[in-house]
Amino acid sequence: MNGLDKAAIFLLAIGEKSASNILKHMGPKEVQKIGTKIAQMGSITSDQITEVLEAFTEAVGTQTSLGLGGDVFIRNALISAVGEEKAKSLMDRISDKGSTQGLETLKWMESKAIFETIRNEHPQIVCILLSYLDSDQSAEVLSMFPDRDRVDLVLRMATLDSVQPSALEELNNIMESHFSGSAGVQRSSIGGVKTAAEILNFVDSAVEGDIIDSIKDVDPDLAQQIEDLMFVFENLIELDDRSMQVLLRESSSDVLVLALKGADEALKEKIFGNMSKRAGEMLRDDLEVSGPVKLSDVEGAQKEILATARRLSDSGELILGGGGGEQYV
Repeated sequence: MNGLDKAAIFLLAIGEKSASNILKHMGPKEVQKIGTKIAQMGSITSDQITEVLEAFTEAVGTQTSLGLGGDVFIRNALISAVGEEKAKSLMDRISDKGSTQGLETLKWMESKAIFETIRNEHPQIVCILLSYLDSDQSAEVLSMFPDRDRVDLVLRMATLDSVQPSALEELNNIMESHFSGSAGVQRSSIGGVKTAAEILNFVDSAVEGDIIDSIKDVDPDLAQQIEDLMFVFENLIELDDRSMQVLLRESSSDVLVLALKGADEALKEKIFGNMSKRAGEMLRDDLEVSGPVKLSDVEGAQKEILATARRLSDSGELILGGGGGEQYV
């Protein structure tokens, strides 16, 4: 069982009421991910439930005098579900250390609706909003802007560092004018070259190329920094064997088949070499018998695997070796 499997079983085991109290603090993507996993689960054995609950109890038993403190209980459940980095962000929200309810509302909206909401705002405001959204969602919204605006927005994101409380409060108030509710603020690190690179990873290849080329005309060094931090599907060949095996365990065979339709032979062999002989042969066979597919479907499958790789990298389960990242010895 992977972390998502364990989290789904754990939430099922603790009952609907307790599970809902945890899920209500999650963002839309976390809710969708764990909800989909729960819906897809078949029968669960008593041994699996026992294993998950014992692991959870062991993880939290030494952290509080009572063994199951409220914050620890939720924190460990979230780490199991979405990884340590995402869990920290969610716990900050849960513990009310800072809240941006107006901004958070955007994450639950369709990309088209977000675009219509922010399209007429000042470019710097749009830049901060795009930096605040998840990278794939931000990429969809960015693609809806005219070409000239995309370049300006990416440049602004790449050179953005942090947002002062007063600025974030003003921005949140702008969003609150569209939505109901109240919110507090905290100083936030938003934007930067890494954020720009992550967003461009989710943009269509043609659009991504145009944006990078335009940025090179304005600031070649900045364009190079962004490119160095971008991690594309072909970079997966640079994963060490252990990292590749971790990624393959988290990737479905159907998505792999689609993604590999657009991969070169070297990457295919790297993937086959990190699977069991039987699994590798089955994947080869599936690739050979699969018919023509849309390029957009292939790119979508590749982006799904890249998103999984980034999630695993954020949680420390694998090391991404692409782009201009640091070398490991």
